[in-house]
Amino acid sequence: MTTPRATDAALDVPGLVARARAASGTDGRLAVGDIAGWDTFPFEREGLRMRALEDPVVPEPPRQDEDAATCGRCARTDEHFAWTDGTWRLSASSTVSVPSVILDRRAHGDLNDLDDDAAAELGRMIVRVERALAAVPGVGRVHVQRWGDGNGHLHVFFSARPEGMLQLRGLVMPLWTLHLPALPDEEWAAILASVVARLDAART
Repeated sequence: MTTPRATDAALDVPGLVARARAASGTDGRLAVGDIAGWDTFPFEREGLRMRALEDPVVPEPPRQDEDAATCGRCARTDEHFAWTDGTWRLSASSTVSVPSVILDRRAHGDLNDLDDDAAAELGRMIVRVERALAAVPGVGRVHVQRWGDGNGHLHVFFSARPEGMLQLRGLVMPLWTLHLPALPDEEWAAILASVVARLDAART
């Protein structure tokens, strides 16, 4: 067997699609996977089916806010954020179903644009925000997510799983949060104030 070379590395997307379609049923759909049987999955298996796999779109359409000159995240002024410093800004929606905040880097760019120093600072900030959110009574665990498809300006999501709500564990939690009712305004405002206070304390 020939030893693979790093210079030969490439993801064979047409091959991936072909294998998936070969594994599909007569209706062109893959079988619903084991995740539908997890006790954390928010939907019942009966009647559930996968969408048909679409053809890849290449080149991909541009994301929002790719260009710093027209970036909406860059254009937002500090008063639209719950907390800021010279490098980072923390935002929060006015309505959430579980405590959730978003960390933006003030400078425009994506994750792969960070040099080693900025990457190290991102790691420290992720830990700070996670600790601030995890310290809120009633929080069982904090999920940290970075999705790269929607926006060209780096931002990291933090979502707090309510303590004891074990159905919200793991990768299905974002699906649950889209269906749970909103937190009361006063409760969410107090939680956010607590997170901001802890970030301020960590800065000094």
